[in-house]
Amino acid sequence: MRYRYGPYHEGPDPLAAPYDVRSALDAMGDAVLEGGSPADALRDLLRRGMPGAPDRRGLDDLLRQVRDRRRDLRGQGRLDGTLEQARALLDKAIGQERAALFPDPSDDARMREGELDMLPSDTAQAVRRLADYEWRSPQARATFEELRDLLRRDVLDAQFRGMKQALQGGDPEQMQRVKDMMAALNEMLERDARGEHTPADFDAFMQEYGDMFPESPQNLEQLVDSLARRAAAMERLLASLSAEQRAELAGLMAQALEDAGLAMEMSRLSDSLRARRPDLDWGSPERMTGEDPLGMGDATTALAELADLADLEAALRQDYPGARLDDIDEEAIRRALGRQAVDDLAGLRRIEQELERQGYLNRRAGNLELTPKAVRRLGETALRRVFSKLEAGQRGDHDQRDAGQAGELTGSSREWRFGDEQPIDVVRTLSNAVRHGKLERDPVSIKLGVDDFEVLETEKRTAAAVCLLVDLSYSMVLRGSWGMAKQTALALHALVTSKYPQDAIQIIGFSNYARVLHTTEMAGLDWDMVQGTNLHHALLIAGRHLDRHPDFEPIVLVVTDGEPTAHLRHDGRSLFDYPPSPETLTLTLAEVDKMTRRGATLNIFMLAEDRRLVTFVEEVARRNGGRVFAGIGDRLGEYVVSDYLRVRRRASR
Repeated sequence: MRYRYGPYHEGPDPLAAPYDVRSALDAMGDAVLEGGSPADALRDLLRRGMPGAPDRRGLDDLLRQVRDRRRDLRGQGRLDGTLEQARALLDKAIGQERAALFPDPSDDARMREGELDMLPSDTAQAVRRLADYEWRSPQARATFEELRDLLRRDVLDAQFRGMKQALQGGDPEQMQRVKDMMAALNEMLERDARGEHTPADFDAFMQEYGDMFPESPQNLEQLVDSLARRAAAMERLLASLSAEQRAELAGLMAQALEDAGLAMEMSRLSDSLRARRPDLDWGSPERMTGEDPLGMGDATTALAELADLADLEAALRQDYPGARLDDIDEEAIRRALGRQAVDDLAGLRRIEQELERQGYLNRRAGNLELTPKAVRRLGETALRRVFSKLEAGQRGDHDQRDAGQAGELTGSSREWRFGDEQPIDVVRTLSNAVRHGKLERDPVSIKLGVDDFEVLETEKRTAAAVCLLVDLSYSMVLRGSWGMAKQTALALHALVTSKYPQDAIQIIGFSNYARVLHTTEMAGLDWDMVQGTNLHHALLIAGRHLDRHPDFEPIVLVVTDGEPTAHLRHDGRSLFDYPPSPETLTLTLAEVDKMTRRGATLNIFMLAEDRRLVTFVEEVARRNGGRVFAGIGDRLGEYVVSDYLRVRRRASR
């Protein structure tokens, strides 16, 4: 058989390595371990961009480009350029007419001069008054026609981009074609409103008039979107002018449309566009800071682009509930920032998609959650951070040389005893059988007896029931302790589940109530903005965990920054009181006494040294015999992990 090798064109490369998002997860993990939520961590990652990929920009870089583009657009010029041009042409025409009338001594010349003197200062009204004026000067008549042609072209260019150039020269046939186009466009929109429009209608329209639409829309919705955005920009242009300028320009526009015979068609089109796109901004003023005057078409184009950039900026900020990268319009990115920005956005989208596809993130009811797979990796990261700070002499281990189950292999073996669950030492077992004369040569076989079996020795490890009680109250955030507490919980959980799988660990969070924190919940864990530090409820839950494991070594660790200020009443409701009520202290200390009777030592890690907290903790230590850790600063994780290892080593002796 012959084989031919070449590029694979049937889709993604089936032999390509999986997209590596572990560095992205690690970057998210830094924010999570500092106390942030998974959603906030992902948002920060997408803002910064992929670590280790300087050629791929994040949302902040794209956002900065959009804002720079908006600033540049605002500086392009003034919005009253058409008014300025119209006034200049009007003044020129009047000056030319006066120059022609001055040498004439007739009464008609004086009457005409009086008529020019009586013209209103408003340019639109003056143009309307001069519409029927019999110009004596051919130059003045030509200048006035230039003015009217300018207004017609600018008004149409404001609605239909590029129309100003198409109508250059005042060709009557071209103007008639514009009228026919607008009539056909309005008829098509009205047919669509009645549900009678078909794609063939749009194709026929574009075949006839497609050269008038440089955006090359592919369907009616794209055409409507383009026209509506320009119409809304025209409304914003008027709103951005002073009241006098607005009235003057509106009058000039109305006069130009009437002269062109397009007033009715333009009104129909405006009504249709407003009805179809009421979501657009149809009236907010926009501030332009440039010095050069802009024609109406150019000003409308700038304002339409500014509106697009404003929408794009809002999408890039991603600061609204449920925000996703899919909300960002790729075509808007391409128009505003170019192809490279589209590639940057695609790279960011792939990070988000791959984190979900490879099982690191889940979306549930609109909320972003880390999966157990992701939590395990974050826990390992937190544990590495803790151990990197521990001194070599503090790390230790809690293995024992005695043989037992659930430990690592020691390299030696012993005789099998009834009940042993260690792995069989196959080589020593067969050697014993041969040595005991149990080898049969015909056929070759070995008969095994009970006395032949040996098992591999393992390091004996005792089991422990571990409870970590973490304060979730708002004061933890105010004191800057929250991220440290979350990192400690993840590190301890990772240590127990990876190094000591026989141990049973339960992490309990408490504020006004207490609750068991599950694996996936811990990484996304947030503080509770409520009143109350209900250590009483937390100890109740911890006690039930210890009672389910009566043969395990009990380990109870408490992380808090305040004295108990709440307790659980008989009806199951939490009661808050500050300063702590005698009932709260009595019930909490009663649970401490129960822990003492269970043989569980409570070690408390104080993240503050308030007088009431110190008094309470000293009483707990007196009743229970546990240790108190104070002034630990940002070394909470080291102290908790070290204390757990110390208790486990002691229990294994």
